[in-house]
Amino acid sequence: MAAPTPYNELIQDGLWYNNQALVALLGLCPLLAVTSTAINGLGLGLATVAVLTASNATVSLIRNLVRPEVRLPVFVLVIASFVTAVELSMQAYFYELYKVLGIFIPLIVTNCAIIGRAEAFASKNRLDRAVVDGLAMGIGFTLVLVALGGMRELIGQGTLFSQAHLMFGERARDFVITLGDGFHGALLAILPPGAFIGLGLLIAVKNLVDNRLEQSKPAPATKAQSGEAPAA
Repeated sequence: MAAPTPYNELIQDGLWYNNQALVALLGLCPLLAVTSTAINGLGLGLATVAVLTASNATVSLIRNLVRPEVRLPVFVLVIASFVTAVELSMQAYFYELYKVLGIFIPLIVTNCAIIGRAEAFASKNRLDRAVVDGLAMGIGFTLVLVALGGMRELIGQGTLFSQAHLMFGERARDFVITLGDGFHGALLAILPPGAFIGLGLLIAVKNLVDNRLEQSKPAPATKAQSGEAPAA
């Protein structure tokens, strides 16, 4: 039996190496649709973290009770239950943000990243590991949402963290960063093509960083370098 993946590798995979938005390219519908601002991305990202972590934990707990023939419908039902709970919570406590995000909150049910982690990881691992995986994958997805939303907002509108009060209250109105009244912005950034271009740039940056990290690794020592005599 293979040794379980260490926790630090689970976290690194979720945040970077196996980021579902940049590597697997899952969940692109909400990723591209709501990231016109950083706050929109943060709101949807936190909702996704909650659903992903809770559904992973539940799937792990019931994995030995569910027959293989019905596991996917059961997993979808579990995810839909938590999405409904998150949706009702947002209606109660963050109603203005909920109205902005609209249909994309209930559409979390169809996010392939969530059902993918339930099937590929949570259904095969114990509770603690499933929770760590859900948190790491969710936070990694959220970071991409915020980065893409912030980039599009800054280029398109000349602001950053506008409408922060929708999530953090009236005091957060002062959180906004602006490039000044003279900055008119690039309309393309906040239109759908801008979302595709921005995501492509983020993927390119990740690939560049990964290539640099790979090149910086020391080369494996050969037998001659290690002092071993070659085989006869």
